[in-house]
Amino acid sequence: MEVIIDQNDLSITNRLRRTQGRPNRTRSIATRFTPDEEKELKAAAAARGNFIAEWAREVLLSEARTRRFDAAVITEVVALRMLVSTVLRSIALKETLTSDAFTQILSDVRSGKHDATRDVLNQYQARTREQ
Repeated sequence: MEVIIDQNDLSITNRLRRTQGRPNRTRSIATRFTPDEEKELKAAAAARGNFIAEWAREVLLSEARTRRFDAAVITEVVALRMLVSTVLRSIALKETLTSDAFTQILSDVRSGKHDATRDVLNQYQARTREQ
């Protein structure tokens, strides 16, 4: 796949305009790829209209920032699972769920969701290591 570069993007005016308003980028991270992997990465960058270095930077930062968000989402999904399973258990056993009991369930879910999430993630990691 041939990458087409717009010569206007290379002008000094455009290059300087891109750097205004942000701190200087002074750090770099290097890694090695096979020739096939390099082609794949260049194609992905070109599909987004970026040079490979800029595309890689965006992808790496996005991934680094997404991980924190994912942890919060997973924790809340586990909390919902805890809430639903507890309430459904009460329904299945034909227990009366009072307002105080429901408040207690919510409190238990709030206080236990992080430990429960850690347990769920550990189970998945153990399964991945076994495979």
